[in-house]
Amino acid sequence: MIAAVAEHQDAGVAWLCRALSLAPATYYRAQRPTVPRERTKARSPRALSDVERNRALELLHSERFVDRRPEEIVATLLDEGTYVCAPRTMYRILAANREVRERRAQTRHPQYAKPELLAEAPNEVWSWDITKLLGPEKGTYYCLYVVLDIFSRYVVGWMLARTENGELATRLVRETCAKQGVELRGLKLHSDRGTPMTSRPLSQLLATLGMERSLSRPHVSNDNPFSESQFKTLKYAPGFPARFGSFEDALAHCERFFAWYNQEHRHGGIANLTPADVHHGHAAHVLAAREDVLRTAFTRNPERFTRGMPRISSPPAAAWINPPPRPLYSPVYS
Repeated sequence: MIAAVAEHQDAGVAWLCRALSLAPATYYRAQRPTVPRERTKARSPRALSDVERNRALELLHSERFVDRRPEEIVATLLDEGTYVCAPRTMYRILAANREVRERRAQTRHPQYAKPELLAEAPNEVWSWDITKLLGPEKGTYYCLYVVLDIFSRYVVGWMLARTENGELATRLVRETCAKQGVELRGLKLHSDRGTPMTSRPLSQLLATLGMERSLSRPHVSNDNPFSESQFKTLKYAPGFPARFGSFEDALAHCERFFAWYNQEHRHGGIANLTPADVHHGHAAHVLAAREDVLRTAFTRNPERFTRGMPRISSPPAAAWINPPPRPLYSPVYS
């Protein structure tokens, strides 16, 4: 725009600037190229001179003080009637020379990738975990292993044991796969990083079956949300005792609970369908029957439905563990 004004100066700069909605000051300012000024930071009058800095650095490198803290060095020199600089200044000198670091070997934790798992149908992603059920006496507990399908929320396998270890976890996974009779290639098994989950027997079994293993990040509880939510449903359900009287008592309670959970529990995360309905493909039939009932009620008394025919909610089309972040905006194409 400025170049156009310069090429047609015979027409008048002011007139062309008005035609192009350009301020004349902008044009004239562009004619004077700015020369960048070199800015030098003023040296503080309190700063050490180069000679004093080199003296302090030689002192820090000396055999006498090389293994001592600046505070200790300054205190020692003060006791001898000498002052070089403050401890903080010594730290600045060391930092400028990249000599401030932890001398001992420090544990460096690896950066764990956030698991992102997607299930669009049953038997695509299973999540499993172990929770403890308190026994009759203090210090006694039983270990409940639960394998859950994250799409249908259906408990595909569970086991109650007195201990937790990799062999029992391997046995549960093998028996669950045999009972479900599904194609295991591509099926993902997600869990946290507990000892049974990362054990060698289980790793070898998953490799043999062709299943993919996914692990949560350490100390991140929401990387395994479906199992954690299912355990909360178990322990907050009516009739769950503070302690179980025996192993057999806990086993009987789990048998009743999981039968109810799979077959009768209307799960809020899947449109109040039962996990069995979604897992076994009966969801469409159940939703159609619900819609017929509502349509009949609406036809009988339409005045009671002020917003028209009520809609039946459907279960989500996919279940995610850590869905990828949504873009801040969507591009609009014309």
